[in-house]
Amino acid sequence: MIIGSHCALMGASGGAASAARRPRLAVVALLCGLCVLAGCSVVRVSYDQADRLAYWWLDRYVDFDGAQKPRVRDALTQWHAWHRRTHLPGYADLLARAQELVGEKVTAGQVCGMWTEVLGYMDDAFERAMPATVEIAATLTPRQLLAIERRYDESGREFREENLQGDAAARLEKSVERTIERFEFFYGRLDGAQQALITRMVADSPYDAHLWNAERLRRQADFLQVLRRLQTGVGLEEGRALLHAYVGRIHHSPDEAYRSYTERLSRYNCTFVSQFHATTTPAQRTRAAAKFRGWESDLRTLSPSTQTSGLVPRTPGIP
Repeated sequence: MIIGSHCALMGASGGAASAARRPRLAVVALLCGLCVLAGCSVVRVSYDQADRLAYWWLDRYVDFDGAQKPRVRDALTQWHAWHRRTHLPGYADLLARAQELVGEKVTAGQVCGMWTEVLGYMDDAFERAMPATVEIAATLTPRQLLAIERRYDESGREFREENLQGDAAARLEKSVERTIERFEFFYGRLDGAQQALITRMVADSPYDAHLWNAERLRRQADFLQVLRRLQTGVGLEEGRALLHAYVGRIHHSPDEAYRSYTERLSRYNCTFVSQFHATTTPAQRTRAAAKFRGWESDLRTLSPSTQTSGLVPRTPGIP
């Protein structure tokens, strides 16, 4: 399960480096991606199948054997049911607050604050997956570890082709186009001044593909080393400690230059969103609020009734 979160992490774009500072569990990553890339009705259908999609994703990296397959499927099913009960109501509440915020002036601090809250849910989800992850990771074979390493090599080649090779001006142009598309998904058509602002902000971004690639490679090597350590028959508590230490090295990279870079990039990205939002019209803000409202409605539809289940959503990190 955490292998899947690590795969998502390794594929994160530099423009979302603040997200890359913490691991994403596969189901959460799929939901977040679908919210950005698809309409609300698709989110409903896809979330209901998220445990199966996550299994498919993981299996592409690991190629589970006959004994592992049912255990992984069962772990994902249980985790998915837990996530539906405990986190979807909180995400829906967060989207409700976002609807109110989007109608007002938004500060960089508010943008970073909301993202920090999302990361809290992700950390809670990671913690829930820990026991099953240790158990399943301990059964991986040398062949499967080699398969993961090969997938990392493949993703590394793709990253270099897209971010480090070829004409820098062409890469910048594509980055600007992608960013405009993302903003238009929320706000609708942008005017010339808004597109010019995005062009300038993307060009001035401190994002450094070389720094991010070096960190990606460090994390991949680190994770493979942790997996190999788990093959040596460590117990649950020692296994959890190994994984916690690995996550700590994601939160706080051993590379001081990278730590400084991610803090700078995170501040810049929050300021970017805040400054762009200040240029939006009432009609654009209404459209963005409608997006959040639709997602909120979807998540409340997907969430089980707390009155029926007797379960009360809890604050992330609090039992």
